Amino acid sequence: MPAWDAASGHLHVLVDTARGSAVKFKFEPGRGAFRISHVLPAGTVFPFDFGSVPSTAAEDGDPLDALVLLEHPTFSGCLVPVRLVGVLEAKQTAKGRTLRNDRLIGVAAGSRAYRDVRSLADVPSRLLDELEHFFVSYNEKRGRKFRVLGRFGPARAKSLVKAGERLFRRQAARSGVRERA
Repeated sequence: MPAWDAASGHLHVLVDTARGSAVKFKFEPGRGAFRISHVLPAGTVFPFDFGSVPSTAAEDGDPLDALVLLEHPTFSGCLVPVRLVGVLEAKQTAKGRTLRNDRLIGVAAGSRAYRDVRSLADVPSRLLDELEHFFVSYNEKRGRKFRVLGRFGPARAKSLVKAGERLFRRQAARSGVRERA
């Protein structure tokens, strides 16, 4: 599946973990199913739907991560058309290895509560602070360090998706995997 919807121009986000879930799920392409990745500490839940962008790869080899602003949770496996509004660029350190692990931020195309959000500048700074805190503490509880490098708008986010698409194509070519339209 491509990263972008050709007709609408929206970004495709495949939800791994729904808003309000204390269980982190991860899609396993080889099995065609979601598995439990881990359980969050008591009192901790995902603040919004969290997922990945198909046909992209990040520095860690996984698809690019995306958080979807939407007033209600969806479900694992739900494909959400998203208007990309920005990115929290970040570094994550685990087991002595530091990699970029950015968090794309988008608004579900059908959202009424966030319909006027076009950029991170339109998101209340307190909410962005809380999202950053969630990712920092979520990773800390798993023995990893997560440091936000900066908040950037839709143009920077789109360029990261384009780079992720290029990396995905290179990895697919090396492994002999053909892309599906």
